[in-house]
Amino acid sequence: MMKQSAWRQMTEPCFWAGILVILCDLNMALDAHHALRLPSTQSGVLQRHKREWKWDKLYVFEETAPKPLGEKIGKLDNTLYSESARYVLTGQGANTEFKVNDMGDILFLAKLDREKQSIYKLTASVINLNGEKLDDDELFSIVVLDINDSEPVFPPALSGSISESSVAGTTVMTVKATDADDPTTQNGKIEYKLLNGTDLFQINDKGVIRTTKNTLDREKHSQYWIKVQAKDMPGLNQGNSATTIVNINITDINDNMATFKTGKYQFKVQEDIKPGSEIGILGVEDRDEIQNKDPTFILQQTYQEMFGIRPNNDKDGILSLKVPLDYETVKTYIFSVFVDEHTVSKSPNNQGPNLLKKTQVIINVIDVDEPPVFNQTEYKFSIYEGPYKTPIIGAVSARDPDKTSYKIRYSIEDPHCPVTVDPVQGHLSLKRQLDREQESSYTFQVIAQEDVINGQKSYAMVNLKVLDINDNVPELTNGSYVYVCESDKPGTVIGIIGAHDQDESSGRFRFALAKKSSNFSLHDHLNNTASIVLKQEGFSTERSVEYMLEIEISDGGTPEQKSINSLHIKVCTCQSGRRAEYCRAYAQTGVSVSALLAILLCIVTILVIVILIVLRRRYQKDDLVALGKSSSDMHEQLVRYDEEGGGEMDTNGYDVSILTSACHDSSFQPAPGPSLYAMVKKPPACKGDMAMMIEVKKGEADHDREGIPYDTLHIYGYEGSESLAGSFSSLDSSSTGSNLDYNFLHEWGPRFSTLAELYGIDGSDTDSSY
Repeated sequence: MMKQSAWRQMTEPCFWAGILVILCDLNMALDAHHALRLPSTQSGVLQRHKREWKWDKLYVFEETAPKPLGEKIGKLDNTLYSESARYVLTGQGANTEFKVNDMGDILFLAKLDREKQSIYKLTASVINLNGEKLDDDELFSIVVLDINDSEPVFPPALSGSISESSVAGTTVMTVKATDADDPTTQNGKIEYKLLNGTDLFQINDKGVIRTTKNTLDREKHSQYWIKVQAKDMPGLNQGNSATTIVNINITDINDNMATFKTGKYQFKVQEDIKPGSEIGILGVEDRDEIQNKDPTFILQQTYQEMFGIRPNNDKDGILSLKVPLDYETVKTYIFSVFVDEHTVSKSPNNQGPNLLKKTQVIINVIDVDEPPVFNQTEYKFSIYEGPYKTPIIGAVSARDPDKTSYKIRYSIEDPHCPVTVDPVQGHLSLKRQLDREQESSYTFQVIAQEDVINGQKSYAMVNLKVLDINDNVPELTNGSYVYVCESDKPGTVIGIIGAHDQDESSGRFRFALAKKSSNFSLHDHLNNTASIVLKQEGFSTERSVEYMLEIEISDGGTPEQKSINSLHIKVCTCQSGRRAEYCRAYAQTGVSVSALLAILLCIVTILVIVILIVLRRRYQKDDLVALGKSSSDMHEQLVRYDEEGGGEMDTNGYDVSILTSACHDSSFQPAPGPSLYAMVKKPPACKGDMAMMIEVKKGEADHDREGIPYDTLHIYGYEGSESLAGSFSSLDSSSTGSNLDYNFLHEWGPRFSTLAELYGIDGSDTDSSY
């Protein structure tokens, strides 16, 4: 960039500005002189003079350094000004950049910058010593004159693009630089110039860059960096300038032909590859960018039905298979493939006979062990529902395509399939009778497997359609909409009924009354509907009468199916238009199935509970019998130790008769073992020792493994030795004179010695006291 000296920048503008200032001063001096002369020419008659401000537009060059006390740029003058008055400036830059002295001279005090502010608007006032205004304020302006102190500025990044092979004169882009100087002067005007690349591009005064040739080729040169200069003060050698780098990208077009990379492509493919699978890729060479590549591939006509080729995302050719291969039939395929590009420009860059637009493709088929092949990929059979004369519905067939030609075995894996297959012949047979109303079609797979270990498998889909026969009776519909109004007259149609049949091709339904009715008649419309017609009037909701018609419906199929349906007719109170308002509900005499099931369930539950209770009691009784003791002999008593006994008169807490039951039982006979309530006598050796006797009884109870465990120890008929009173036990009194002999207890062994002593007869004690 170039900088001019301040003197050269200001030479020409300062000259004209100086002339302008001189003219302004002369004009102001003449006006002042004229004003001074006016009083001398006035006559003696007083006249009212017009008050006015006298000033011109003021100018000052930017970046001009003022004198220390300010530099005059103009003068204010008012006809009312006197020695006792003074001028005041207000507004933009007042007293900072500009001021006025007592003589009205306007001075600027600092350097000004037009790029920051190009004009200052100020207000001039004239006031007396008291600060009172002598005249109205006056507005005036100070214009800052421009000097060439700014250089052109470019945007930070400039780039453009143009398609290759564009004609000469094509616009590439527009470059725009800005200059902060006054655009109305030469200081702010800009001219442009290319510093390189002029052999391909040019730029005009507006900054528009255009091509000069049509030989741009992206494949040779995809990008250009052009240096652009912008300079102010056009046409002059002086001025400020700036430079920038412009990036010009050459965009691609389809101007190159697609060609094969080699003249032969060879592939190996297994024979079990699926149709539609990729065989290989034919590489294509095209110097254009990917979006401009548009190759077209053409197969040799003989092989177009067997193979296909299409471009991939990289615009190479993908060779694919259309039909299955068979090694046993053809082992090698050899054919040609052509490539062309119809959207290329009229004169492509690569031309000539040496272009590889044709290539040879060789495909070698590799033998594999193939699975069996069905003669059909999908089988369709049909059979009538219901009983069948023969279970065979058809057959499937498969073969081994390999040279080994293994035998084939057939199977069906679905256990719920209603069809079975003969493993050798492939015949399909029914397992059970079919019902179209439950399932109208079945789909299952038949497996064909080579009859060797780990033989290959293949699958075929079988669709079995169940054909309909007329095996369902028709059913009455719309019966709930039939009712008779109390106000109906004979001949009134009280409802329309219809019929429904689950069979697929039911014929036209016929309606008739199974039993004649004196109240209603039926009219068949012969369109699968019939109307119920009233024969007489006089129906009332007050009478508890239920009206029912038995209607016979036939479907007209083969064989014809008939049904008799009950139609219950309600009697209703109706509004106008036979709108039912209230209908009498008749109680049904029967019991619904759901209610009957609930009753049966309750009965069964009660029976089960009763049986469980009986069995429980029986098992308890058996346990007691197994222990050798009767349930009537089992007694328990709640014993409380914090309650005083009631004495002999308190007989409500227990049954005294139980205590004497053993002695009063006339049927009692001595048994091999002692009774549960045997009489207890004091042993001679332990006379008076109650604690010893209780301890002995407790020890016997603890070591008796066959006895029933009790929480309390009951001892009756024993009186302590220290008691002064005789025994009051009912057992003792009841057993007086008893002839029971317990001497046999001594024969039972040492385990019963204590019991023998307790129940033995004491010879010294003749009164048999306990």
